Amino acid sequence: MARPRQPLIRRAGAVAAAIEIIDTEGLDALSLPRLARHLNVRAPSLYHHFEDKSEILGAVVTTIVSETVVPRKPPPERWIDWFVQLSLNLRRVILRHRNAAPLLLQFPPRDMLADLYEDAARFLHDSGVPADVHVQILDSMDTVVLGAVISEAARTPAARRAIFPNVDDERQPTLARALASNEFTANQLFEEMIRSFLRGVVLLAEERRAAVS
Repeated sequence: MARPRQPLIRRAGAVAAAIEIIDTEGLDALSLPRLARHLNVRAPSLYHHFEDKSEILGAVVTTIVSETVVPRKPPPERWIDWFVQLSLNLRRVILRHRNAAPLLLQFPPRDMLADLYEDAARFLHDSGVPADVHVQILDSMDTVVLGAVISEAARTPAARRAIFPNVDDERQPTLARALASNEFTANQLFEEMIRSFLRGVVLLAEERRAAVS
């Protein structure tokens, strides 16, 4: 399809409009005709900035993830705190755009925001974390954080009110007792999951080195 000679819209404005449609109407509601109507232009105007819908969706992911506040770097001995806070900030952003969360599987942030991962790798290096666990940390953090948050984002409003919904005290007594003993909120459980994972990576790496020394 031919592109219009002069752009009638700005790329950032079109991406913002796409996010608004996804947030309010759902991911399936976004189409090129729907976006064009929202912007009060004809669909061909979108092709001045985007090759196709896929490029728009990729830009949506980049824009949403870029809303994440990158925390200030703490002292090297507190490098785990930095990753925990970054993960919490990303979680907050994704849950603010729940309908767009599935797009993170199609357009992984690591494929689009390499500079963020470079910054994280440099911080690991500067904090004295051995280089042989850098990839393990960065790769696994993607899997753990995105998997947990995308799963959380997909839950229905009713299911969000309980960590394990529909637990019956008589049919699942052990799980019911565990829930009664749990003092963490969903946000705190997420934080402890990230912190425990990172400590485990360091501990296991130290054990491996001790075993071969």
